[in-house]
Amino acid sequence: MDKQIRWGILGTALIAREAVIPGMRKSPYDRHARVTAIASRSLPQAEAVTRKLSIDKAYGSYEELLADNQIDAVYIPLPNHLHVPYSIQALESGKHVLCEKPIALSAAEAETLVAAARRYPRLKLMEAFMYRHHPQWLWARQMVDEERIGPLRTIQTIFSYFDENPDRILHYPEWGGGALMDIGCYPISLSRFLFHAEPTRVVGTLEHDPRFGVDRLTSGLMEFEAGTSIFICATQLVPHQRVNIYGTRGRVEIEIPFNAPTDRPCRAWLDVDGTIEELRFETCDQYGIQADLFSRAILEDLPVPTPISDAVANMRVIDALVKSGRQSGQRGGWESL
Repeated sequence: MDKQIRWGILGTALIAREAVIPGMRKSPYDRHARVTAIASRSLPQAEAVTRKLSIDKAYGSYEELLADNQIDAVYIPLPNHLHVPYSIQALESGKHVLCEKPIALSAAEAETLVAAARRYPRLKLMEAFMYRHHPQWLWARQMVDEERIGPLRTIQTIFSYFDENPDRILHYPEWGGGALMDIGCYPISLSRFLFHAEPTRVVGTLEHDPRFGVDRLTSGLMEFEAGTSIFICATQLVPHQRVNIYGTRGRVEIEIPFNAPTDRPCRAWLDVDGTIEELRFETCDQYGIQADLFSRAILEDLPVPTPISDAVANMRVIDALVKSGRQSGQRGGWESL
């Protein structure tokens, strides 16, 4: 068996239990990654997860897991306000870090993580935007780069679901809750990914839930040198997600752009000069691919697929959209970057 990276999971979040850990265990991704420990602030909770998922070790605190010298890397699915503090603690403990998106509560906080990471050049650090590693997105970017649809001009994204559970982390503004931070970060990321550039200015409107104080329906417009990108993200709207990418001669449509299924192929459409072709992508697990790529970067001492500077840049756009919405109320106002 090839050498494996021994992973510890900081927290028992749903995404870790039901998506990331199962993905890491799927062949061939487990060739380079092995989950060996999970931590919770409640030892019984950690032990329950280890029994269910057949993980070797359970810890009753995050600090105990970070002190384990038998763990090489950690995945951090904690609430947003804990991303930077525990990423820094993990680096200080000699661990490589894969941290959930968004990397921080602001670009300024993200910069503190970057500064800390510079003290540990041997260690790998990456934000976990899993969608970028899925074959459908590598194909979409190739179609754009090769100008199969002509020069890229605009992108349209919708990402929504419905959740009014007051106990969800989503509904705590001090913890980085709200639609923009939770799912709006995806259309921002993919737009920068496809344009290979940063927006020059943005405008946003944020509708806040009066009960929780977090945005529940946010719309954004990003202006790039080469075109535009518009998106809607919502946490109290009919569940739906779709991306359309438009060029001068055609378009790419991705059916399930973010929560790509792991039990069936994904579909996309390439429409060029009125001829529509349906593409099907072999069933895979984007979380497993992400962990495998990160583990291989550690084992082979390669750059991580997405540099941490990309995470900071994404936060700058989020900051600007929030500022735009706050300055002009519901109507929004342009913010330059």
